[in-house]
Amino acid sequence: MFETMKQVGIGTVQAGAAAILFVFLISGVEGGRPVTSEAAIHSSPANLGDLKSHITEYKRSGSYDRDVAAVLSSAQAYIASRASVVSKPAIVLDIDETSLSNWAQIQANDYGRFSTGPCDLPVGPCGQANWFARAEAEAIQPTLALFNSAKLMGVAVFFISGRSETVREATEANLRKAGFENWAAVIMRARGTSTPFTADYKAPERAKIEARGFSIIANIGDQPSDLSGGKAERTFLLPNPFYRIP
Repeated sequence: MFETMKQVGIGTVQAGAAAILFVFLISGVEGGRPVTSEAAIHSSPANLGDLKSHITEYKRSGSYDRDVAAVLSSAQAYIASRASVVSKPAIVLDIDETSLSNWAQIQANDYGRFSTGPCDLPVGPCGQANWFARAEAEAIQPTLALFNSAKLMGVAVFFISGRSETVREATEANLRKAGFENWAAVIMRARGTSTPFTADYKAPERAKIEARGFSIIANIGDQPSDLSGGKAERTFLLPNPFYRIP
């Protein structure tokens, strides 16, 4: 997730001061006021505070939910068109921000990421390990509808998550509490393992599903890295402006 000022602290303030000094040096001062050059304006990234406000409004306005629903509607239509055509049809779902929403934690952390520490919502920060242990993430409803529809069509549903095996019990409990039942498998990272990129882990896991004779007709996730590496007829990318996982 994005790293925020409350995580970086003094380092952020120092970096900000350095940036201001840089603008003064390249722009000069006119009439007692700093004059920012056009080149400096065009080279500056978007303001983080403005971005967070925009993302929050995108979620709270309902636009995010509508965009998610639109992608999943297309996915559901494609699954319906293929389920009776292929042998042993299957779909793959990511978990976080695809099947379960971590919005409560994201809000509490102001888009920051805290691996450890308490999670006493609605007060932040909310440590990720304790958030997973609470098993309180809510279902993304259009995904739940797709999940149930796919099962009725005889499609096997596999979850492939970047979460570690250390939180399997809590993760499966959360999925069931949110309404997901009778999946084919929940695939999670082996304890203590990592890969340079998410695709280095997820693509081989999809290959293992194919090796069992399944035809993966749809792979659905919120990160480009959930979908890269092939091993699916069609991929569907859900919007996620909250964080990026390479």
